[in-house]
Amino acid sequence: MLTSLNIILIGVVSLLGVGLYGLLITRNLIKLVMVLQLLVKSAILALVLAGNVGGNPGLGQSTAVTVIVVDTIVAVVALALVVQVRRRIGTLDVSQITTLKG
Repeated sequence: MLTSLNIILIGVVSLLGVGLYGLLITRNLIKLVMVLQLLVKSAILALVLAGNVGGNPGLGQSTAVTVIVVDTIVAVVALALVVQVRRRIGTLDVSQITTLKG
């Protein structure tokens, strides 16, 4: 029998699986940032689910909001770095970015 908690858990696991699969197959830096966003969204759903299961949904939701704020800042900085890599090197393919080696 599927309850709402089981459905959310299936959503968390499926988002995590899609995110990990995307990390394995993608080579474009912008797509990598998007896949990392999927992984963070699965973590946010897991936080809300853990709060509901633990009997303190307010704590899970407040932690999720904090993660959303931090994740937005990280995504903006990552995309700014991707733009700079594209300007300086001319490509977004991870395998072709070899000039970054020290």
